[in-house]
Amino acid sequence: MPNKLADETSPYLLQHRDNPVDWYPWGSEALERARREDRPILLSIGYAACHWCHVMAHESFEDEATARVMNERFINIKVDREERPDIDGIYMQAVQAMTGHGGWPMTVFLTPDGEPFYGGTYFPPEDRHGMPSFQTVLTSVHSAYVNQKDRVERTTAAMREVYANASAPATSTGTVTAQTLERAYRGIAQRIDLRHGGLEGAPKFPPTMTLDFMLRYWRRTDTEWAREMVLHSFRKMARGGIYDQVGGGFARYAVDAVWLVPHFEKMLYDNALLVRLGAHLWQATGDPEVRRVTEETIDWLRREMTSPDGGFYSSLDADSEGHEGKFYVWTAEELDALLGDDAELMKSYYGVTPTGNFEGKSILFVPFDPAQVAGRAGVSEGELAATIERTKRTLYDVRAKRVWPGLDDKILAGWNGLMLRGLAEAARVFGREEDRALAVRNGEFLFARMVRDGRALRSYKDGHARLAGYLEDHAALGLGALALYELTFDQRWLDRARAMCDAMIKWFWDEKASTYYDTAHDHETLVTRPRDVTDNAMPSGTSLAVDLMVRIAEVTGDAELRRAASIVMETFAEPLVRHGPAFGHMLGVADMLVHGAVEVALMGRPGEGDFDALARAVAGQYVPSLVLAGGAPSEGDQVGLLAEREMRNGRATAYVCRQFTCDAPVTDPAELRTQLEGASGAR
Repeated sequence: MPNKLADETSPYLLQHRDNPVDWYPWGSEALERARREDRPILLSIGYAACHWCHVMAHESFEDEATARVMNERFINIKVDREERPDIDGIYMQAVQAMTGHGGWPMTVFLTPDGEPFYGGTYFPPEDRHGMPSFQTVLTSVHSAYVNQKDRVERTTAAMREVYANASAPATSTGTVTAQTLERAYRGIAQRIDLRHGGLEGAPKFPPTMTLDFMLRYWRRTDTEWAREMVLHSFRKMARGGIYDQVGGGFARYAVDAVWLVPHFEKMLYDNALLVRLGAHLWQATGDPEVRRVTEETIDWLRREMTSPDGGFYSSLDADSEGHEGKFYVWTAEELDALLGDDAELMKSYYGVTPTGNFEGKSILFVPFDPAQVAGRAGVSEGELAATIERTKRTLYDVRAKRVWPGLDDKILAGWNGLMLRGLAEAARVFGREEDRALAVRNGEFLFARMVRDGRALRSYKDGHARLAGYLEDHAALGLGALALYELTFDQRWLDRARAMCDAMIKWFWDEKASTYYDTAHDHETLVTRPRDVTDNAMPSGTSLAVDLMVRIAEVTGDAELRRAASIVMETFAEPLVRHGPAFGHMLGVADMLVHGAVEVALMGRPGEGDFDALARAVAGQYVPSLVLAGGAPSEGDQVGLLAEREMRNGRATAYVCRQFTCDAPVTDPAELRTQLEGASGAR
């Protein structure tokens, strides 16, 4: 008989509905029963695409004997970390404090009041590699709760102190200046992997936000090495196994230092950030490989990750048929049979050997520069490119007949907002009409189905939106809407972005503590109110919030909003320097506050030739901190950036301004490009 997860919508929770464990979703029913029966809570947190979550589920949660111990001694709660980042963040903080590390699956033991007193990540079914078996842990933890109350109380008291320190009011650590950015850059530069790109070490995660900051730094200072390292890193990732050479899209991370063997899950938010970086990097370099990979990632999004009503799904699993990566790997014999006369060239290009590079099979990657491969094979680079495209279609069609990895088809507001922003920017930069249509459709879906009474909802599935939105949801939706405004110049998107900004400030800003919290004022009471300000796998809610504040301030002329953003930024002056890679997105926002926005107002009628020519000129330039507005002079009353500006001689006209100084208005795209080139560097 299914347990109490059967009525949930989260694919991760539904994966566990038939476990013999008497799972509860997080909620009052489970918490009240724990208090009533004075039983400790076993809290298990994971997500649908998590490989080791599946392993522990098969080994322990599907095991009748283990489930019997869990049911007899604990109240068992299962949480999808993607739906409830607040709960995940609170208890991850505890596990890291207790053990020095964290990860998923996460297993935390709580008192009936929700206070953590023991925790860890994956536990094996038997003692292994110095780790106790899960049943041993269950027995020991229950015994401690029953027989060693004083020990449990000491631990919970220590955790209360950890939470209290994390919740202390924010204080200024100085003024963020150009020197702050310089010192942060130098700290990051020391950690760059010169050979393989990205940051040194393994496992290797795409440091997308840090690379985006480095690109800004290049533009400000003409430090060519910074741009070269961004391009080098992007190419290494795009040629590695972490990139799906057949279907597009990036995996979560590589388990090695060379980007070869991925952890095969594909997450929406990683690809959202990489699409945006790819658009910026192409503007800065014009590199055709960067454009191709970015557009292929968008094609993957459209083909495999878009719901019928326009929302973007959350992730694709690492596993299929119970094996990690099985869907993605090939043998040399398969390529010989499928590709005929093209097989030898493609095996050389993709690094495919008889022995393989992953459990006897081959992860496709690009070990050599394509020009080298073409030269050795005696073909032109154009012929090689045509062969790659032709054979890629064959491989995709064959692979599509395999058993697919599991799809987490819930739609998360914050993650969709990030992808909407990246997609809208890429659509503006590359000019593909299908990308523009996809972005607009996604934006319409999000604001129709995932915003209610002016506030974002977190999760949508099967026609229903649920769960109160977090800070990241409101800020990311606002930034996505703002990017749509810059793509379409449709006033509605600017209005929606401003509404999300207002809601974000109203519900998440705490005046007394001078900080944003990740949960709203009216959120359910937990053991602490979470506030994570670091940019980890994705930007923090706080850095997204400050980004939105600054951009709305620039496009509307709201000086008070910009001042408020500057006050928040002062609390990060020291952390930005000391821990640069942990604040990659915030460094980009700091760059905008320090150097000021480059404001571009396009006066005219979107859709007409002269206006669109100016818009294309802007799209072709890499301009850090660009704020773009456009429309007829009559719209100036609604959009501050357009106020008191006019078309010249009946032609679309561009105004480029920076730090309260404007260049002469121009109607010629070439002159506009020259102005942008001068405005976007340091003065």
